[in-house]
Amino acid sequence: MASNVPRLPFWSIAGLVLLAGCSSLSGRVPVDPSAYASMDCNQLNQAVAKIATNISQTAITRGNVAETNIPRWVPGGTRVATAVVDRQTARIERLQEAERGAVAARDRACARRR
Repeated sequence: MASNVPRLPFWSIAGLVLLAGCSSLSGRVPVDPSAYASMDCNQLNQAVAKIATNISQTAITRGNVAETNIPRWVPGGTRVATAVVDRQTARIERLQEAERGAVAARDRACARRR
């Protein structure tokens, strides 16, 4: 007997679960300012670029999850989406803090060379 249950919402929820699990797997960036003390200007530029890339990727993921239309009949669907968005927002805030530290270290280290 064929089921009339649509399959698309299941894949939407499965995608959200995957995004929730994979969102924290991408490169971790140290927030410790002492980690930047031994870096030269090129390394600091690379660190800032890597952090900026991570911020952009995380923001895109957060936007995709926030825009996902989850049917009301899916149990806990909106709760999962909200939790993923909140996790991504917290990650963006941590990355922005790391970026501020790297930019400050770069400004100090590279200003000496001018």
